[in-house]
Amino acid sequence: MLKIFFSILFCLSLNAVVSQSISENSLVFTKLASRWDEAMPLGNGWLGELVWQNKNNVRISLDRIDLWDDRPMPEIDQLKFKWVVQQVQKNKYDTVQKLGDDPYDKYPAPSKIPAAALEFNCSSFGKVIFNELDIQKAICKVKFENGASLTTFVHATQEIGYFEFDNLPNSREGINEDALIPELIAPPYNTTFAGLDDNSHSGEGLQTLHYKEGNILKTSHSVRYHQPTWGGNYYEVLVNWKRISATSIIGEWTISINKKAILPSINRINSSKSVLASHLLWWRNFWNRSSVNIPDSQLQKQYYLEMYKLGCVARNNTPPISLQAIWTADNGNLPPWKGDIHNDLNTELSYWPLYTANHLEEAASFTNWLWKVKDQNKKWTKNYFGIDGLNVPGVTTISGKEMGGWIQYSMSLTTAAWLSHHFYQQWKYSMDKKFLLEKCKPYFDEVNEYFQKILILDPETKKYKLPLSSSPEINDNDITAWFHQWTNYDLSLVKSFYNEYAEIIKTVSGKQTLQVERMQNLLPALNTDSSGLTISPGFPLEYSHRHMSPYMGIYPLDLLSVDNAGDNIIIDKSLQHIQQEGTRAWCGYSFSWMANIYARTKHADSAEKMLTIFASNFCSSNSFHLNGDQKGGQYSGFTYRPFTLEGNFAFAQGIQEMLLQSHGDVIQIFPAVPKSWKNISFTNLRAEGAFLISAKQENGVPTEVKIEAEKGGLLQLKQPFKTFYFDAKNKKYLMKNDILLIEMKRGEEIILKNGFE
Repeated sequence: MLKIFFSILFCLSLNAVVSQSISENSLVFTKLASRWDEAMPLGNGWLGELVWQNKNNVRISLDRIDLWDDRPMPEIDQLKFKWVVQQVQKNKYDTVQKLGDDPYDKYPAPSKIPAAALEFNCSSFGKVIFNELDIQKAICKVKFENGASLTTFVHATQEIGYFEFDNLPNSREGINEDALIPELIAPPYNTTFAGLDDNSHSGEGLQTLHYKEGNILKTSHSVRYHQPTWGGNYYEVLVNWKRISATSIIGEWTISINKKAILPSINRINSSKSVLASHLLWWRNFWNRSSVNIPDSQLQKQYYLEMYKLGCVARNNTPPISLQAIWTADNGNLPPWKGDIHNDLNTELSYWPLYTANHLEEAASFTNWLWKVKDQNKKWTKNYFGIDGLNVPGVTTISGKEMGGWIQYSMSLTTAAWLSHHFYQQWKYSMDKKFLLEKCKPYFDEVNEYFQKILILDPETKKYKLPLSSSPEINDNDITAWFHQWTNYDLSLVKSFYNEYAEIIKTVSGKQTLQVERMQNLLPALNTDSSGLTISPGFPLEYSHRHMSPYMGIYPLDLLSVDNAGDNIIIDKSLQHIQQEGTRAWCGYSFSWMANIYARTKHADSAEKMLTIFASNFCSSNSFHLNGDQKGGQYSGFTYRPFTLEGNFAFAQGIQEMLLQSHGDVIQIFPAVPKSWKNISFTNLRAEGAFLISAKQENGVPTEVKIEAEKGGLLQLKQPFKTFYFDAKNKKYLMKNDILLIEMKRGEEIILKNGFE
């Protein structure tokens, strides 16, 4: 019985690598949330659910990551880049907006769409007295005043969700046999429901999609919902349930697209203990990949909640993390910004923490999907730019098709360079030669082909430039959002692309190509003035702005380093200027991104402050990033609450950047730790070069570092100790400019300790 399965929870424990109980950072309340964006989130990359209370009913919102209305965006394919350039030169931009921007607002689709919801009438149980999301086990449990309980989870590896009501009063004590039959609530696709005005930047009501009415078929122990969508497509939701004793009811659900939804016989739940055991095993392995222990309990809790959500939304075979992933808004409206795939920061920031956190398999969902839609992206590149090669729209559907919107960013000239960076990171953190040869280099090759054709030689500077340049989301959607000289955003991406491409080619062939050397030499330097990095030559950032696009060269691309004297001056001026302009126009993700910039530049206290502000002011009670300042505008003028995930996951990377950095092949331990953090540790964080690092600091002093060379190679470690010794004698090493150099073998492990041998 499922009831028996849940007893396994008390028998399975995490390995010793986890330094503390993950469950200590779980969500625990004395009631259910009254709105969807405060609900308990569960998921497995494919399916997701939100547990909350709708009026007097317990509601479980159901979702699937690839549940999309993927119809083509009308008119957008008529847009051509050469014509855009001409219109900008003529100072006529309203014509461009009609084709490139208006359709995004005019038409409800393409868009992510919700699946359905389950509701249970539990009013006879009394009020909820306990509501816990145990993130260690990815299980939600709700207890009621009369002793009854609801337990629910989405299986970690199977496309099935489960629920169980236990400790029910038996029929002789007056239980209503019909009360706990789940009611399937279809989204309001066929009503005049106007949606909820919940200040969440939601789209239009779902009825604007004009779907045919869905069909709900009920039996005594199941309900099937068949919903036609666009163009002959459909999806199905299937729910089965069964009473297994006088006091227990169990059930399961799934969602399928364009095929009949099928669930295995519910009788198997009575006989197989593997259902829950395999779920718990996956999560045990997930948490054992790495751990972090910091003395700030608020930041520690937020970090583990972010890692939990990453475990819910990413698998190596799933589509990428979109704006809301598997938790589409359940409010009768289209989701904020149509729940689309935003590549002007949202997808990129979402994958930041997975590399260092030693979750390369989950990170592969991004590069695998980009590889899958590559031909579609090449088709768009040819149609829009009129050239061969590979670029990627900044805003896409689930199938990689362009959606438009502010085309300076939704059709940016350099998006593919930022996405290429993730192929580079997947290789650098894994040192997987097969991935390098079969995906990473070929992807770079095709993006390089595009840049070779789109870049033009400036006759005045004798350097390459773009026909037009932009910087998300500077000047929004005005014609002035186009710049006739390089923006530092675009230039940073192209410079970084060719630096990484040069390394890739040299690794594969052992030598550099003249073409790549020429590209590197003919790209200008980043533009600076007295304010540090500018938007573009002659255009300093003179106001508070949510997007850190001018500062890409600092983070994440590492073109400037505080370890270089000349760069340090530019970095200091840039940071001072950002502080001077203030945070009034920032969103939540801005604080997360800024925390990473501060950590990378060794400003530990400032990084900590940014993360604290994010966790305190820009998150819902369930840890969802809500974009706006939820404390009435204490730090930002944005006080709305659209839920998106990139701020959450960039937060997790901010913590990791404070503890471990490995850019430029040099590993740094505790590079940006506040002085107030006396006792800290982490285990199995991953560095570039496929090194797994564990470290400990006691009373403010680093005491021990363990390094495992997963693939072998030259370890370059910035010395964290004044003096040190190895756990193994006669280990050969060199010291060069305070960098410890050790040649390590595949699978070799060494431990360095503070002090004298």
